[in-house]
Amino acid sequence: MISYPSRHCTVELQALPSRIGQVRRIVSAQLRYWHLDALIDRASLGVTELLSNVHRHAQPDKTCTVEIELLLDRLTVSVRDHDPRMPVVDDAEPLATCGRGLAMVAAMSESWGVRPDGESGKVVWFTLPTSSAAVAAPSRRARRTVLEKPVRRFAEVGHTADGLRPEHAPARSAVAG
Repeated sequence: MISYPSRHCTVELQALPSRIGQVRRIVSAQLRYWHLDALIDRASLGVTELLSNVHRHAQPDKTCTVEIELLLDRLTVSVRDHDPRMPVVDDAEPLATCGRGLAMVAAMSESWGVRPDGESGKVVWFTLPTSSAAVAAPSRRARRTVLEKPVRRFAEVGHTADGLRPEHAPARSAVAG
């Protein structure tokens, strides 16, 4: 017995940096509408990584289609582009600034994959569980060991002898989007 019908949302776009943020907001709004707020962060991260790959690698153009589909206990997010080349998951060098996107998608999703789409394209997809138990309980790989002593969340800033200028503190960044 199906408890509710399938739900589907499609967005067509040019995978440009300015559009990626817009699609992330559309995905977030759609998940709120479906009452799947607990999946917003992971779905937004995944769609951002897949669209970034289209922006960086897809040829001949950056046109793509994002689809999110809710079926029973699973949310599927997919990105279809016009480049038939399949992505390759490589081990990124420790100081590399890119090359970890698909590994992140694999780590935060239930499953993921890529399939050819005709002769001139592909679909890269990932799934997230929607059951309340799977959403509420983090997966084993996401659990962290509890440390016995508290960890400082922010760097402490010391003051110089004159008391006017703070000593150097590491920079922090918070990007909303």
